[in-house]
Amino acid sequence: MNKVILLGNVGRDPKIRMTESQTVAEFSLATSERRFSRGADGKEVELPELTEWHNIVMWGRAAEFAEKYIRKGAKLLVEGKIRTRTWEDRNAIKRTITEIYVDSFELLPRNTNQ
Repeated sequence: MNKVILLGNVGRDPKIRMTESQTVAEFSLATSERRFSRGADGKEVELPELTEWHNIVMWGRAAEFAEKYIRKGAKLLVEGKIRTRTWEDRNAIKRTITEIYVDSFELLPRNTNQ
């Protein structure tokens, strides 16, 4: 099964493009994780928060919604599939990107606790 669920903040306004048959929206999503460790004295110590950046891709009606309503800083819950693709750039350098292809999503109020 290939399924991912992410809750995070949109990192940039969606970039919109058209394929032959539908609209595509691409943007970044930041997820944060609070981390803890045990110190030498056995007490719990909070470590710096770990932030991961994800490349989000929406198609069709979802992309049209993104174009109108999703903006940098918005809190978003997405469910989708992980896809990795490889291509060669203009300088013949092999590039790889991992993306989340969105199946469903929910735009959340900004004051929601994580």
